[in-house]
Amino acid sequence: MLIPDPKVVRTLLTRYASLKIAQAERERDETARELADVSYTLCVMMGTTSIDDAIRKGDALLLAAGRSTRTAKETDDEDDLSLAV
Repeated sequence: MLIPDPKVVRTLLTRYASLKIAQAERERDETARELADVSYTLCVMMGTTSIDDAIRKGDALLLAAGRSTRTAKETDDEDDLSLAV
């Protein structure tokens, strides 16, 4: 299974949230269309059929990506430390 780029997922989740807020403040056809497009893209990217599932999977992906980045940084820091000793 392909894993989406976390940066792209973060961008889509942020855009989705912004559009939901904009639509709640003032309903517009253009915003509704863009919201539908972003929702569809998130669902396809995350391999789901519902936006709620796509958001959950996207959040989990970002959480896992953050953990792996911290672990890699900690490993690099440890490597740097051992070289300096």
